[in-house]
Amino acid sequence: MDKGYMGKVLWVDLSSGKIDEETIPDSVYVKYLSGLGLGAYLLYSRIPADADPLGPENILGFLSGLLTGTGSLFTGRWMVVGKSPLTGGWGDANCGGNFSPSIKRCGYDGIFFKGTSKKPVYLFVDKGKAEIKDASRFWGMDTVETEKSLIKEADCKKPRVACIGPAGEKLSLISGICNDLGRMAARSGLGAVMGSKKLKAVVLGGAMRIKSHSPDKIKKLSRTCNTATKDQSQFIKGIMSARIGTLMRVLPTQMAMDGKMYISMLDKWGTASMNQISIEIGDSPIKNWKGSNKDFGTEKSELLNPDVFTDSVFVKYHCYSCPLGCGGICSIKGKYSETHKPEYETVLAFGGLCMNNDPDSIFYLNEVLNRAGMDTISAGGTVAFALECYEKGIITKKETGGLELTWGNSSAIVALVEKIVKREGIGDLLADGSKVAAQKIGNNSMQYAIQAGGQELAMHDGRNDPGFALHNCVEPTPGRHTIGSQLYYEMFQLWKKIKGLPDVKFIYSKNSKYLPDREKTIAAAACSKYMNVMNGAGCCLFGAFLGANRLPLFDWLNAATGWEKTPDQYMEIGERIQTLRQMFNIKHGIEPKDYKMSDRALGRPPLEEGANKGRSIDIEKMIGDYWEQFGWDTKTGKPTDACLKRLGI
Repeated sequence: MDKGYMGKVLWVDLSSGKIDEETIPDSVYVKYLSGLGLGAYLLYSRIPADADPLGPENILGFLSGLLTGTGSLFTGRWMVVGKSPLTGGWGDANCGGNFSPSIKRCGYDGIFFKGTSKKPVYLFVDKGKAEIKDASRFWGMDTVETEKSLIKEADCKKPRVACIGPAGEKLSLISGICNDLGRMAARSGLGAVMGSKKLKAVVLGGAMRIKSHSPDKIKKLSRTCNTATKDQSQFIKGIMSARIGTLMRVLPTQMAMDGKMYISMLDKWGTASMNQISIEIGDSPIKNWKGSNKDFGTEKSELLNPDVFTDSVFVKYHCYSCPLGCGGICSIKGKYSETHKPEYETVLAFGGLCMNNDPDSIFYLNEVLNRAGMDTISAGGTVAFALECYEKGIITKKETGGLELTWGNSSAIVALVEKIVKREGIGDLLADGSKVAAQKIGNNSMQYAIQAGGQELAMHDGRNDPGFALHNCVEPTPGRHTIGSQLYYEMFQLWKKIKGLPDVKFIYSKNSKYLPDREKTIAAAACSKYMNVMNGAGCCLFGAFLGANRLPLFDWLNAATGWEKTPDQYMEIGERIQTLRQMFNIKHGIEPKDYKMSDRALGRPPLEEGANKGRSIDIEKMIGDYWEQFGWDTKTGKPTDACLKRLGI
């Protein structure tokens, strides 16, 4: 029976050069799907507890989603998984582009690497044959040069490439993996794992058909979903977004967000649509999390309004199977002629977080970091850390090599990032992120390293939406902003598909967001479960924002596999994946409570002015209540025997 998944994975031992296929039983897909779930299932039992993340015993996996290539929409995401050198626990990163379907067209749901090569290599897979090839001549190239060179060399139709740049080669703990000349699987430091294995790239041809159980039904569901995606109105100009944010900030009540409105904004501007709105409402952290919209008001942020970034787009960019196309290729000034449109995270990490409102510097840094293969979130957070250390006199002009690391000094910020990419001078100190740098610097600098479990936080402030703070602390991959929040729960609208989940009032008091009640932790746990299903299917978060009643995820999965699972049964799969990832961390010596984020980002002490004035988060209660929703010990975060038995782990 055709099932949507391929039923096999490829194993590559870089130490011995041996390549093997492994057939995966149907029962594994039934319990874990593909993508993130399959990765967790395989890595939990096969990476030893004492494995060095940068050693030969670590395993790095590239996985496609169960729905990828079936005709469903928003399902072109691929995952990379392994033990994270940044956090010491479970690591995963999620990426779009066009790499995901090629994994399945080569006949596999995942490709896994163990061991370490003595010299730089890349894997080439096409027409049922996999080869390890010499990559010495590509070592030292940036990601764009590498991808273009490998595509030119590959003897196959439409090769797809995932590769590392200099950051991964130099084992930067904040390095990622790149495809499509700038789409990044950025988080968890897995680019360093690839670099430690001397694996420069994975090049895939493949033309195998991806078959599903009911393709006609999938097609019908996709037509309905596409109509919901395209039925959008675009009614404002980018320059007006700051005023909308200001209005949202001053109102005592808040309207529940329907994701269709955000989809409309994504269609017009991409993620940069939220630049000024987020600053004004307190969603975007300012000045290394110690500032507010008062410090980076509209007179500064107007240079970063959404139109600034879309006006430079000369071609819209769509990931595989995406009807939206929120990306774009921009023409830019200076050394490089073009770059992918900077995402919200990149703009605000090098914008408000560093008090920088020079858009040209952000365009340039976006391309520099994409070519280096480095996470822009962690890079921006680390630069902000360095700026504050300079302000406090902990880092001096002597250590910086003459750079004046003052807030908003765009030329110094650019120069510092270039040093970080090259591991040159102070850049070597900062190339492994803010926590590692603070441990080396000492002098009470750790309070300025804003992170959770070693990973820098994204540009979503939990003092505005406590759901972001909770997920930063409780996810097995900490500091993650793409799983859940109170806002996400509103847009997911899961209560329309899942019995017993709390509904959201159309209009509610802002103050109610900060009450750590049981309904909020039920909603947070539902977000985690749902996003695990999404990541097992290869589905994009932005598709989820359409709402569970418009994105037919569960129906697509049934149509692809021939299963007849209910939404509740799929949510149980998401719970199982979450629990196994938590067990991975415990196996590797991680105490879940240690992933709590920096005090400053929790409002300890609270800000004295701005949108988040006076706010602090009772994170300890929220964490315990969240763990209870999974059947884990509420004090330790460890899954109980009863939980493991119920989930069949």
